[in-house]
Amino acid sequence: MTGPRGPRRYTLPVRSRRRTRWEQQTPTWREARPSLIADALKRSAARPSGNWYVIGASRDVGSEGRPFGRTIGGVEVVAWRTTSGELRAGPGACPHLGAPLRDSRIVCGTVVCHWHGLSLDGRPFAGWEPYPAHDDGVLAWVRLDDLGGEPPLDRPVVPPRPSGGTVDAVFTAVGRCEPEDVVANRLDPWHGSWFHPYSFADLTVLRVPQSDADEDAFTVDVSFKLAGRLVVPVRAEFTAPEPRTVVMRITEGEGATSVVETHATPLGPGPDGSPRTAVIEAVVAVSDRRGFAVARAVAPALRPLIRWAAGRLWRDDLAYAERRRLLRSTGRFPG
Repeated sequence: MTGPRGPRRYTLPVRSRRRTRWEQQTPTWREARPSLIADALKRSAARPSGNWYVIGASRDVGSEGRPFGRTIGGVEVVAWRTTSGELRAGPGACPHLGAPLRDSRIVCGTVVCHWHGLSLDGRPFAGWEPYPAHDDGVLAWVRLDDLGGEPPLDRPVVPPRPSGGTVDAVFTAVGRCEPEDVVANRLDPWHGSWFHPYSFADLTVLRVPQSDADEDAFTVDVSFKLAGRLVVPVRAEFTAPEPRTVVMRITEGEGATSVVETHATPLGPGPDGSPRTAVIEAVVAVSDRRGFAVARAVAPALRPLIRWAAGRLWRDDLAYAERRRLLRSTGRFPG
């Protein structure tokens, strides 16, 4: 007769791997065909966005203090919250004499212009018309129909996220490029181990998207580096649900269903006339391991570390996107 089972054995997701010199990796340039990446980019560009653009992290938009301001495609936008926490957004110029509302104040859920005291509560006033806004719990969005030019959607295309107790963090950086350059970078998983050897190892692309397939996704096996020979192997897929978003979702291994959403928001030309794009990346992590409850409890302390790791990657990936944009603008881009 079998006795009662003991507690489930706790196993760490960490593995040890043999060190491989950077130059001894298997080259990936043959698999990373420019035409394959270009076709995936073209299909993502054809998907509807409903004219929705990510402004920034939900937690960065408050109901007291300063409003949150961002210029999107040359359009000044101001965002804030009512006293009940509802997200509001509208043109960033005061309808009186054009003061920058991002520099004004929020008083009792109302934007009060710092030039002459005009108050805006989110309703139309003197030609000032609010923009549709949406808060998905991690990111704040605004709908700009004149900029997007598509048939509008009631809500943005927000990819599925893990449910239950999650830890999220949002990283933002700005590059001299266009959204398509950011998306193209993310639709090239083959560069991972070569361009980011400090973070990734043993990257293998198992499946590439097909134009006639139901699932337009790249499937990848990759190991996240921890320290020395220690890595965490996972399987992930990359998809582009709309023109300015690429999602990496862990499908097998530690943190399954966790996502990294990369959103590319066009800002408009910079002082030198070249385009600027904000990379707004949301990490939404989950795990069924016992220790993850501790991670949730100390999430405010973890967020700077998550943003640091994302910034390390985007230091290089923005260089990739900016180089791609430069080559496109001078007619030297291959493929």
